[in-house]
Amino acid sequence: MGAFEYQALDPRGRTVRGVSAGDSARQVRQELRDQGLTPLAVVGVSEEVKTGQTSRRVHRTRIKINELAVITRQFATLLGSGLTVEDSLNALIKQAEGHGVKTVLSGIRAQVLEGRSLAEAIASYPRSFPEIFQASVAAGEQSGNLDVVLDRLANYVEARQGLQQRIGVALIYPAILTVVAVLIVVGLLTYVVPKVVKVFEDSGQELPWLTRALIGMSEFLQHYGPWLLLAAVVALVAWSLVLRQPQVRYALHGAYLRMPGIRRLTRGINSARMARTLAILAGSGVPLLSAMRSCEGVIGNLVLRGNLRDAAAEVTEGVSINKALARSGNFPPLLVQMVASGETSGRLDEMLDKAATALERELESRIAVLVGLFEPVMILLMGGLVLVIVLAILLPIFDLNQLIG
Repeated sequence: MGAFEYQALDPRGRTVRGVSAGDSARQVRQELRDQGLTPLAVVGVSEEVKTGQTSRRVHRTRIKINELAVITRQFATLLGSGLTVEDSLNALIKQAEGHGVKTVLSGIRAQVLEGRSLAEAIASYPRSFPEIFQASVAAGEQSGNLDVVLDRLANYVEARQGLQQRIGVALIYPAILTVVAVLIVVGLLTYVVPKVVKVFEDSGQELPWLTRALIGMSEFLQHYGPWLLLAAVVALVAWSLVLRQPQVRYALHGAYLRMPGIRRLTRGINSARMARTLAILAGSGVPLLSAMRSCEGVIGNLVLRGNLRDAAAEVTEGVSINKALARSGNFPPLLVQMVASGETSGRLDEMLDKAATALERELESRIAVLVGLFEPVMILLMGGLVLVIVLAILLPIFDLNQLIG
């Protein structure tokens, strides 16, 4: 049994979209006709992808992180109240509002009805559920504590969503300020300056060097502005293509870890994600080595990802986690110390969770400081540019007044 997206017409002629489970598209069409609907299109929501010698269904649908947070919290609540996995999924489907969410949940429920485990069904939606979900849910199903695991995952997703929202909100104002400043300067040089300076050019007066430079810049933007914009777009596209090369990305990520200001931000973001993920997996009963390998997917920096992979290899040889992490020198000392404390006390998941919270708070405070510094710097820079433009316009007027006098 699979999941199929359908588009049909109701008796009033209105278009209806949804998801239905069935053995084939023909069966789904017949069920739609039995409901009084006229099917227009019925398409399967999965595709077969070969992995080694086997094949598995990988679904194309993706849900957003805020929707994932709501789903996970509701799923944990329903399971905690005593409902079965099938009944919980059915309840989630009925109250889901987004079409993508209904598609994902219906596909998971169809696979569960086929006899697959919930972890296997979730694994077929890699674009919707991070790897941590598959590992944690599998451990929860084996231990019989699926509701507790889902509750932990809900806390994890909500914390990650909250951090992303706070960082995004903090960066909105600087981005808007930068865009407005650039547009104002371009507008002044392109439209205002030419009209004002034309008066001085007609008078035959010798203009100051600052005014001549401003006129030259204005004429350059008027003649070559569209080409500059096109060149910027081409440069961005070329840079994105270059970044797809693993060697270039690795070198760039290594440079991030050597820059004084960027280093702490890069370490903080990736280490907080790793610590939070490892805490969830370790607390859910996932084996430690499997948990460390699963954490590689949440680390965006390739150098740090390689450091974690090397640390996992050292742990297999009997080295403690804190020593394995400390050898690279790229993980924050706070994280290493908290991991050492957790290993000694036997509360590794709790210490990792505290380390993630501390790293996230430090990250937020650093971003707040940078944003606070950016605002006055941008205002001063904008004021300086406007001052130069005003001086370039006023200097010829002063010279003209002296000639008249």
